[in-house]
Amino acid sequence: MKKAHDLRDLSVEELESLATEKSEDLLTLRMQVKMRRLDNPLAVKSARREVAVIKTVLNEKKLADS
Repeated sequence: MKKAHDLRDLSVEELESLATEKSEDLLTLRMQVKMRRLDNPLAVKSARREVAVIKTVLNEKKLADS
């Protein structure tokens, strides 16, 4: 998981694509949990937090630009 200070170096476009990618990964993890195919259900929690950090940094950048 990347830290927020690492993500702040990325551009808005890169953050948006990363958020989309991680959200799709989160969806896949949630489906695997429902089908009982995921070995580590805590991976969902980690992925959810990672998406939240990315979206927070993205929102900070968008607010700073306006």
